[in-house]
Amino acid sequence: MSKKGRLMNARAFFFIFLSLMSFLTWSSSGWAQTLREETEQTAQHLAVLLNVGRLIVERNQALINDPRKGDKGFTPEAFEHEVANEFIRQTHIDLKDLPTHLPSLAKELLPLLLESSKQVVADAQLVINQRGIGYKNFIPATFGSQAARKFSNRSHVKIKQTTLNPRNLKNTPDEYEERVLKRLATQPASGTFIAEWIDNDTTLRALAPIYYSQDCLACHGNPKGILDISGYPREGAQEGDLAGAISIQIPVKNR
Repeated sequence: MSKKGRLMNARAFFFIFLSLMSFLTWSSSGWAQTLREETEQTAQHLAVLLNVGRLIVERNQALINDPRKGDKGFTPEAFEHEVANEFIRQTHIDLKDLPTHLPSLAKELLPLLLESSKQVVADAQLVINQRGIGYKNFIPATFGSQAARKFSNRSHVKIKQTTLNPRNLKNTPDEYEERVLKRLATQPASGTFIAEWIDNDTTLRALAPIYYSQDCLACHGNPKGILDISGYPREGAQEGDLAGAISIQIPVKNR
């Protein structure tokens, strides 16, 4: 082969090499972006599911705290049924038949969070069905903390409820959560889901804000400082004020 031919072959090989490297770089970048998007989507679904569980417990407070009834029928199965209906209303996702387009991580974790939530309700049956006692302290915040803890103990993903002035010290915010909560507290109520990547894009930190509803004010409203039914001083909150957030950490390096 002539010197000119060898030069042309070398140039062709170099061009192919550059094209291959560009393709691999593009593919890797595209895969990483897809992974980030699917992880964020999973975190948002987890936050919605935990909050739906809180909502169902809130809706059943009158039943749970009825001192005249023994067996109240608020079983893990009844809880699951109400949660599934509310979750599909909010997300159009059927927990009993997860859609194929859902990220694989979400398919793995949503059933685990649902099972953890049902276990909390199962563990509380003796308290819920106790006759002669009104307030049972089985409230949305209590449920949420216990469900998040059970889930986190069974998964590489960490979920917790957090707030700036926690009644339960286990809900004390870390530095990142405190910074985001303080920012949210100065803004109008919004359903905005906050997701940020830290540690060189290896860990997702996400927060879903929770705001006080009218029902919450019986314990958290005015007059400020007066003890509520659970024995804690009321915060003097108003409807729409920031109550806290559901915080989620997902390390993708463990996937």
